[in-house]
Amino acid sequence: MEALTSPGSLLTILGAALTVIGSIAYVTDSPNISLAGVFYGVPVLLGGLALKSSELPPAQRLTPTAELRQLREQPESEPLRKLLKDVTRWRYGQKAHLESSLEALKLWNEDAPPELLSVAERDVEGGYGLVLHFRCHGVPPERWQAKQERLGRFFGPGLRAELRLISATELELSLLPGADLVESAPAA
Repeated sequence: MEALTSPGSLLTILGAALTVIGSIAYVTDSPNISLAGVFYGVPVLLGGLALKSSELPPAQRLTPTAELRQLREQPESEPLRKLLKDVTRWRYGQKAHLESSLEALKLWNEDAPPELLSVAERDVEGGYGLVLHFRCHGVPPERWQAKQERLGRFFGPGLRAELRLISATELELSLLPGADLVESAPAA
């Protein structure tokens, strides 16, 4: 269902419908409808198909939206809130989620980029954290481990990163609040 509600799918369906209606109107000699249908339908259809060809679906969100809302809305959670919003929306013209971030961290392989599979939110002693599940593909887990200390700082001030190997090709990157962020968080 999610694939049908992507912007690329919606434009493709709309363009196809307008083109079919315009073509039927042309055949039945209704020039007013056929002109609008064909002249608007074909470009919208082509635009939708172009979007579909470069579409990157959102990462699977494992935590329900309503859960942890209070932690997510805290000011110190802003970097992770923006990261969550970024990876849970449709992207166009990119090979993978967080492409520019992973390139800057030297965790990128042009031929086989890391693939973000899912994201989960965590309550870490009253602080807000995210767990990103990656399939490594062309970037070995050893390279991720070498960058572990930098990963937390890269995604936001006061964050720390923890890596957990799930298999030889999959890992979890946990972005967690550092001790200073947990202590400053207001009690619920």
